Amino acid sequence: MKRTADLPDRPPPVVGFTDRYLGGFVDEYHTHDRSQLSLFLGGTVTISTLGRSFILGPGQGMWIPANTLHQAICRTDLIFQVIYVDPKLPEAEDLPCKMFDASSLMRGLVDEIIAMRYEFSMDERMTSIAQLLVGEIRRAPPIADRLLFPSDPRLLRVCEAIAAQPGDCHDIDHWAREAGMARRTFTRLFQQEMGMGFAAWRRRVRVVEAASRIAAGQSISEVAFDLGYENASSFSTMFHRTFGVSPRMVRSGTLTPPL
Repeated sequence: MKRTADLPDRPPPVVGFTDRYLGGFVDEYHTHDRSQLSLFLGGTVTISTLGRSFILGPGQGMWIPANTLHQAICRTDLIFQVIYVDPKLPEAEDLPCKMFDASSLMRGLVDEIIAMRYEFSMDERMTSIAQLLVGEIRRAPPIADRLLFPSDPRLLRVCEAIAAQPGDCHDIDHWAREAGMARRTFTRLFQQEMGMGFAAWRRRVRVVEAASRIAAGQSISEVAFDLGYENASSFSTMFHRTFGVSPRMVRSGTLTPPL
């Protein structure tokens, strides 16, 4: 199996491989000197950049520009394809970080690149494949950010703690103390930074986490209990209100929640 460490000193402008990670693996914050396209074939993963967190599952892709600090947390066993793209490739310039549904054409182009040896030459055919792939990424409609985080370091500390433990049931007074603020100051600043209240943001964290767990096969009642809901009925109501689809439809694979 090809791995990043096996890349030659002077790889072609596009090069890639298929990889697997075990559930629970954390690829700590790091950067690449190339832009990175990841297509996910199985499992779920959370990819975080500074101020953003994305939850991706099978059939979805992620474009991360060169030198972007990012982290990956594998929620389940993960199978994925990675293509590294030279940022000097004209078609890839100024392409922003985004998550999207991978088209069948995109998957086929990625398969073609992965099938080549690392040392292949960029002849006319491979140049056309690279240009077409980046063009497909550029045209792919982005899926909205799954979570947003505040820039204020005190609020950020609170939000990161909640994202790490979405089922935590401490009240707003507890989190205001953790931030070193009076409750009124905390709520006002949170609304200013996030455009929503603290309670609404925490509910969103919980349902985003729930969508990932349900898609990975965890039972709806277990997810509801783990995330602090009194029963599956109230959880399902909140889930449907947020996503417009029921958790059962996500579990059956009928739909991906449109975050």
